[in-house]
Amino acid sequence: MFKITVEQGEIEQMPLGSFPGEIRVIDKPGLDYERAILYLRRQKVLGFDTESRPTFSPGEHGHGVALLQLSGPQKAFLFRVQMLGMRRSLCNILSNSKIVKVGAASLDDVRGLQRIHKFQAAGFVDLQKIAWEWGIRDKSVKKLAANILGCRISKAQQLSNWEAPVLSPSQCRYAATDAWVCREMYLKLLESEKHPLTPEEMMPPQERLAHEQAVARKEANIAAEKARANTSKRRKSRRKKKKTNDKSNTEEGQG
Repeated sequence: MFKITVEQGEIEQMPLGSFPGEIRVIDKPGLDYERAILYLRRQKVLGFDTESRPTFSPGEHGHGVALLQLSGPQKAFLFRVQMLGMRRSLCNILSNSKIVKVGAASLDDVRGLQRIHKFQAAGFVDLQKIAWEWGIRDKSVKKLAANILGCRISKAQQLSNWEAPVLSPSQCRYAATDAWVCREMYLKLLESEKHPLTPEEMMPPQERLAHEQAVARKEANIAAEKARANTSKRRKSRRKKKKTNDKSNTEEGQG
């Protein structure tokens, strides 16, 4: 059973998780590209992610997807789609419903790729949309990995330049890990028993606190209303009893 959420202090104490296999950067068609496609076609579950050059200035236009990461258990391929483009054989993998592609916030990543070349996406699983079924409210890959796999994922390269002429070894390791870890989390979830979050547990902490306060106020108002009703009922009962006693005393006096 997983935690609803993992705190940053807990994550810092966990061992660093990193893709342990072979990483290949693909920036042009050729033999390496064909070998990558052949490997990926044979997989039933792939880790999926994309990277874009970050924007730092207000009003600066967002950059398109620069990198597509697809990872199997032993190999991860980093496709530099701004150089390579979205070739048909690569799109076919993303359209193949028999190959599960697992990521986080996958819809946004897919849309970014579809701006480069239109394709029909199929077989995608978004961890952010299914984690609640296992009792997890966390959304970020870092927190999900800590919660599900018990490891710490470095985000040091997240805001690096993904359009650089040559990707650094640190960038490659980061990019491969982000895709691979999504695959590993999905497989771990499938092996685990589901404990879905309740609607209240799914709320972010601030919303949940506001909800709990609203419920408490409602319950307090109901209790106060019941108390007022009981007080009014007792007063009416006492007045009725007094009236009956007064009438009885009057009749005795007249007798």
